[in-house]
Amino acid sequence: MDVKCIVAIVERGKADKVVEKAKKAGAKGATILYGRGTGQSEALKFFNLHIEASKEIILILSDINEYKSIYDAIVEAGKLNEPGTGIIFTFLVSELTGLRHREHIKNN
Repeated sequence: MDVKCIVAIVERGKADKVVEKAKKAGAKGATILYGRGTGQSEALKFFNLHIEASKEIILILSDINEYKSIYDAIVEAGKLNEPGTGIIFTFLVSELTGLRHREHIKNN
């Protein structure tokens, strides 16, 4: 099972809405973490943008063949194409333990 991890960092208070859209696009679940950005003063200096320092980090694991619709839904729901709203990226997961039950269910 080839897996991609989708990581989206959005403004505080927006993760629930973003995850809801991701689930409608096929995500089986998500983990939301809370964080604080450190680039705020630099962004203000160079771009004259107000960027909220409190962030929500969304982690979603997806089958590599199914991640793109989830990714696109997150970009749309989080308005991530607009400046200062957040970022999203993916990476391949090389080792994974704990989701064995999904493989079993998928094969039955």
